[in-house]
Amino acid sequence: MEHRPGPTLESVILSRRCPACGHGVAVSFWDAGNQPLATLAFPESAEQAQNLPRYRLQFVRCVDCGHVYNAAFDYNQVPYSKHPNRMFNLGPLWRKHLDQVQRLLLEVLPARPTVVEVGCGDGHLLSSLARARPEGRYIGFDPNAAIQTDHGRIEARVELFIPERHLPQCHPHLVIARHVLEHLVDPLQFLQAMALAVSYYRWPIRLFVEVPCIDLALETGRTTDFFYEHNSHFTTESLRRMLERAGASIERLEKGYGGEVVYALAELPVQAHQVQLAKEALGFAQEAETRRQALARQLEALVQSGLRVAIWGGTGKAAALINQCGLDAQRFPLVVDSDKEKAGTYVPGTGQLIRFRDYLLEHPVDVILIAPQWRAADIVLEMQQHGISCQTVLIEYQGRLVDYFQDDHPYRPMEPPRFELFRRQEEHPVVPAPNFFTASVLPPPLEAMPPAADPATEWE
Repeated sequence: MEHRPGPTLESVILSRRCPACGHGVAVSFWDAGNQPLATLAFPESAEQAQNLPRYRLQFVRCVDCGHVYNAAFDYNQVPYSKHPNRMFNLGPLWRKHLDQVQRLLLEVLPARPTVVEVGCGDGHLLSSLARARPEGRYIGFDPNAAIQTDHGRIEARVELFIPERHLPQCHPHLVIARHVLEHLVDPLQFLQAMALAVSYYRWPIRLFVEVPCIDLALETGRTTDFFYEHNSHFTTESLRRMLERAGASIERLEKGYGGEVVYALAELPVQAHQVQLAKEALGFAQEAETRRQALARQLEALVQSGLRVAIWGGTGKAAALINQCGLDAQRFPLVVDSDKEKAGTYVPGTGQLIRFRDYLLEHPVDVILIAPQWRAADIVLEMQQHGISCQTVLIEYQGRLVDYFQDDHPYRPMEPPRFELFRRQEEHPVVPAPNFFTASVLPPPLEAMPPAADPATEWE
């Protein structure tokens, strides 16, 4: 029998982010071609059924956690808000499984619980919990309007559940997501958003999730599990990995209904490091705007001083500073660069012609503003080496223009070049700091700036 070589790794490896664990590499799993929606189409005639739109089924598998997902999935093609995702819930074995789930949840719920179910469908599970614990509050979220309120026992929210919005509104003890995560484009992101909301509002919750399990399908080679509405296909391992990546502490992870589903009960605790990083991010943005405004006042004062100014650097980080600070071509027309190859091009966004640095030999200026401050030491050495001089060299540091030689900043080497060899002292006497700034345009020192507001306190 002739041996045929299998596909090469190069032909099957894919750059895809796993929606369960976040790993960035997958391999081809099964290309099922184009197929119609299997559970949410509801055609009303044979002709309509035969002419349904077809969607690509290109399943790939994460090589790290084993998760299977459709790389061609488009959530917008699935009409969740028009049709309910119907499940047949009347079979005796399925009812037995639901009874087991109900008992498990009742074991961990307090006497007066608040329970949120995401994608609750008609609300049958919430209703069973509400009848068992009538003193609680039960809230069902589903974009489909078929939620049964069971004579007011259930609060129906005909909308998608957004963790950062609804968690602080509802303050649940338990969040349930049964047969929801497999429909999402990025279930890991959904759980991680919930984990951040839990941490931000300091409200730890229990989480119960249940998804179809493909362990048996993989073992038997069954292909009927793989249809368009289910973007994600979980193994026991990929569900465990996803919960752990979200920071959940898993209490129970078990299969049910003959191994066709896998469910987990977990706790989402407060994760202080996430709160700290979020606060730092928000504080950075607030402080950046404060500094930008202070810097704009200094730049305008520089313009009003009448001094001749050149900006050194016209692309990359220099162009970023020019655009962020509004160094327009009308007020700051002269831009030079160390790179001769950039001469003759223009600053992205503002349009100044970039000239080679030697232009300053014949067209001297009073002030050189080094836009890429991280290169300031090299640029100053380059200026000295090529005989380019000026009265003041400025860089931006912590939202203010500072004198490269006189002020404190981290961009000067331990043994700075001799200042007296640099300044054109015969034309410009040495000044201790940029003397064209008045107190009114200088930002307050950092220690005098008010602390940024605590976003968590504000949002509460």
